[in-house]
Amino acid sequence: MPPRDTRRPDRVAEGIRMEVATFLAGDVKDPRVKGALITVTGVEVTRDLSHATVFVSIMGSDSDRAAVLEGLASTSSHLRARVGRALRLRVAPEIMFRFDESVARAARIETLLASVRPSDPPGDGSSSGA
Repeated sequence: MPPRDTRRPDRVAEGIRMEVATFLAGDVKDPRVKGALITVTGVEVTRDLSHATVFVSIMGSDSDRAAVLEGLASTSSHLRARVGRALRLRVAPEIMFRFDESVARAARIETLLASVRPSDPPGDGSSSGA
């Protein structure tokens, strides 16, 4: 028996990411999703390719995010069939959407770092040292 291809879930995840991003860019018809600014930040696929978790970043308020996630959940069965056809998979993975908080967390860290930085960096040559 040949060894398992450990890279296949990664390749399938990348294909799912591209297909979902293409779908969200132009083919989505759900009004909760259509006008939103959504970025697919990553996809995790189980080893047996039965489940895929799609991480998305959504710009807007918390209520907007909740509505968009509901809209994405309602389109997941359509996306499952589309991904199965596009990637030529015998069994397409069940797709779940999760909000990716890493982008918001990174922005918060940047603002905190900006507030901590001194306004005059040391050693800039403006002070006279004896």
